[in-house]
Amino acid sequence: MLSQQFKRWTASDQYFAAHTQHDIWEWILRGAIVGSLILMAYLAVSGRMLLPLIHAAETHHWLKTIARPSLIWAMAGTVLLVFRTYLWFSYRPASPASMADAPTLTVIIPAYNEGPMVGKAIDSVVAADYPRDRLEIFVVDDGSKDDTWEHIQNAVQRNAHLVTAVRFAKNLGKRAALEAGFRQARGDVVVTIDSDSVIESKTLLAMAGAFRNPRIGAVAGKVAVYNRRQGLIPRMLHVRFILSFDLLRAVQSTYGTVYCCPGALAAYRASVVRQILADWVGQTFLGAPCTYGEDRALTNFILDRGYDTVYQRNAVVHTVVPSTYSKLCKMYLRWDRSYVREEIRFASIVWKRPLGARLIAIVDAVITNLRYPLGYLALVALAVLALNDPLTIVRVLIAMAVMTALNMLYYLRSERSWDFVFGILYAYFSFFALFWIFPYALATVRARSWLTR
Repeated sequence: MLSQQFKRWTASDQYFAAHTQHDIWEWILRGAIVGSLILMAYLAVSGRMLLPLIHAAETHHWLKTIARPSLIWAMAGTVLLVFRTYLWFSYRPASPASMADAPTLTVIIPAYNEGPMVGKAIDSVVAADYPRDRLEIFVVDDGSKDDTWEHIQNAVQRNAHLVTAVRFAKNLGKRAALEAGFRQARGDVVVTIDSDSVIESKTLLAMAGAFRNPRIGAVAGKVAVYNRRQGLIPRMLHVRFILSFDLLRAVQSTYGTVYCCPGALAAYRASVVRQILADWVGQTFLGAPCTYGEDRALTNFILDRGYDTVYQRNAVVHTVVPSTYSKLCKMYLRWDRSYVREEIRFASIVWKRPLGARLIAIVDAVITNLRYPLGYLALVALAVLALNDPLTIVRVLIAMAVMTALNMLYYLRSERSWDFVFGILYAYFSFFALFWIFPYALATVRARSWLTR
């Protein structure tokens, strides 16, 4: 008896110590972030943030057309970052559904040439905590040419009471595969998961819990990297994903306007999807059918109907990311083409959002998108200045290190890991190796190729 009591006391002490340590680190990181923001604000207001560019403008007068707008943008960007940080600190995920009150739920997994990974994706859903009498799983083989169908059939045999498989005679595209699942779904909530992704056990309950609020039309999950230990690129992408989801989408969630509920893990109110399904399937842009970016497109259609979109930090999926430069570029080309198209659409949708969300989204979009013209003009200026003064590049690299260090504080608050080092590497990798992708995506925005098939 005494032994059992001692074990309970020991476990309680360990729990208290762990949470105390977590709270201490939380406040240390919050303090470091706030201190860094104060420093950034001082540098922006004083002009020191762009001091090399300002000094160069005194010698090269043509640079004034870049230096002044860049200074104003840097100040506005700093204010936006401070505001985002405040919203990030205040973000809280919705409570998960319980096994007793969980709604009927359909999971759709579209697959194309995925091989054994699709079996792991299905198994992760089957193993998730969710009432079996309120769960169904649809797996759609989009005309695969490898052994994907065999792995799907094996999963069906293991779980015939939960998994239904559909096979297309030829490849029709991810949007068509999702449509097939949406049309057959019987759940009140529909969750979509990529076939190269596995979910954690609490994910489905977490996603379903958000729909207690009748204003919610779609929910974005948290995406981490499944193959993060398999090379430098996956390690860097893991840090980028954590920042993208646990910072940006958490911020957007506080005003009910998450811009993109990702294909790797998203949930939708089934009744809303039925209203917009035909328009989404038949979507065109500049006269060309839309074959990529189905996740952000669907999110935009839901926002257009007046529903909110939110983020669930406690709903986690681990997805396979590119491990080579060529595949990484293809992924970013898809994303950036979709970004251009859906940003244009969102410009008309944003006016339908509630006043507070509308104002925040407009300011966010303007400041965020100004980084493209100003950023590329600054690159041109940097190249010209470097010809006369090679130390200019060194100054820029040092400035990047300072900015990246701040980003890594945000990462460390989300995930206490030495992987933050790869986030620093990613900043330089992106600057030198990925700068060309957005202009190329803009020039080829009508392209229909999915780039993975």
